[in-house]
Amino acid sequence: MSFPVPPNERERLEVLRHLDLLDSSPDPAFDDLCREAAQSFAAPIALITLLDAHRQWFKARVGLDVCETTRDASFCNYVVAEDAILIVPDATRDPRFSDNPLVVGPPYIRFYAGAPLYYGEGIRLGALCIIDQRPRSVAEVDVESLRGLADQVAGEIWVRQAARSEHHHA
Repeated sequence: MSFPVPPNERERLEVLRHLDLLDSSPDPAFDDLCREAAQSFAAPIALITLLDAHRQWFKARVGLDVCETTRDASFCNYVVAEDAILIVPDATRDPRFSDNPLVVGPPYIRFYAGAPLYYGEGIRLGALCIIDQRPRSVAEVDVESLRGLADQVAGEIWVRQAARSEHHHA
């Protein structure tokens, strides 16, 4: 299974590694935003995902026990590569995802909505996404609310990076 890759993939991965977020400890601010996304959309699963070269890692998660999956199974790839909010009303009816292991097996994704996490000009680190095991209509998602929550997550990443930079220069 292959996946789309943004044209600035090398730069994107360098920024992601520089931020030192991958495999970092849980963080209450990210956990709160993830919970807020799940509650706002009455979704059983919400994730803050970061896309590494070969995996997607969850900085925060609600409703899912695993902390990462292979990148080739990631819906968030499409969000990062296409620089757009992705809404999949029923993954079983979408040729990009109908044979995806996360659709045909646990967690049995049917509905997916994800918004990109921006860091700087054109760099998309991952996505904030909501997932349901039942198909949902696009009308059930307030796209602007999802984008706003994703922007809050990106803001938290900026705040942490600024604090780290100050700490290193002190």
